Amino acid sequence: MARIARKTINYLLKFGVLLLTVWFVYRHVNNNKNLEQFLAGIHRISKTQVYTALIAVTVMMLFNWLLEAFKWKFLTRLLEKMHLWKAVEAVFCGLTMAVITPNRIGEYGGRILYLPVRKRVHGIFAMAVGSFSQNTVTNVVGALSMVYFVHVYLHLNPLMFFGIVAAAGILISLMLLFYFRIRWLVFLLDKIKFLQKYHRFFGIMAKYNFRQLAYIMLLSLARFTVFSSQYYILIHILLPDLKLIPVMLMVFNLFFIQSAIPSLDLLDFGVRNFIASYLFSFITTQSVAIMACVSCIWLINLIIPAILGSVFVLKLNFFGNNN
Repeated sequence: MARIARKTINYLLKFGVLLLTVWFVYRHVNNNKNLEQFLAGIHRISKTQVYTALIAVTVMMLFNWLLEAFKWKFLTRLLEKMHLWKAVEAVFCGLTMAVITPNRIGEYGGRILYLPVRKRVHGIFAMAVGSFSQNTVTNVVGALSMVYFVHVYLHLNPLMFFGIVAAAGILISLMLLFYFRIRWLVFLLDKIKFLQKYHRFFGIMAKYNFRQLAYIMLLSLARFTVFSSQYYILIHILLPDLKLIPVMLMVFNLFFIQSAIPSLDLLDFGVRNFIASYLFSFITTQSVAIMACVSCIWLINLIIPAILGSVFVLKLNFFGNNN
């Protein structure tokens, strides 16, 4: 009876995830006016340019998530020897669950289900190291670009500007220090009494040495470069007069601000569009084109992978190993 109950719950969970994904995707893609504006905007551009750009951005999306699969494979090497394809499945499955949960929490669940049952909690903290690495890259580059943005476009008084520079310097220093000395974080967690008994789980974070952490950050930096370039390609197609450096500056600031705002993935395109519209207003009046590009990348980078990941959700065993 217990086995039948587990099977039934397993099927219901898979069906529930797929149903929610389909509902969210249909609702937000079907009513997204910015995607319609993107399609309208590309009519005046040669089809060859448009197809080339869209194919390039889609290939870069696949490469981006392949890099993440490499990172996940490397992060889990302390838990089990994972084949690359299994890591790819875990990443895409996590993306499907991420779109229907606040702040991408479901991404953790989707990935750790591909680990042995006894290693799944450990996997959460292994993935936390990878997320910390990606956030460190985003915040370091974003803080530097924000300082440049304030200096060039806002023209604050020297005292306020110095305060922003100091805050950026402190943020960068703390992020890099705690990332490359992640053992300190484990040490601090051990000082909290009720967490001490869970050391066997979060203690895995202290097992990554400097060289391993540097490799993980290198993969995070490669991902950051890939999805930043996607924005430039599409923006350049619609607004070819914009220069590379100002565009990338605004893209870095967009990532920086977006990373600090908790949200639901399928809803945060509205927030992202608002932020992008404000930032790019300093270099162009074509806010509609900017929001159209942001929405198109949201579709390519999140919705398409979430749909692909739904195939792997069907293979999941929520109560056993997924080999």
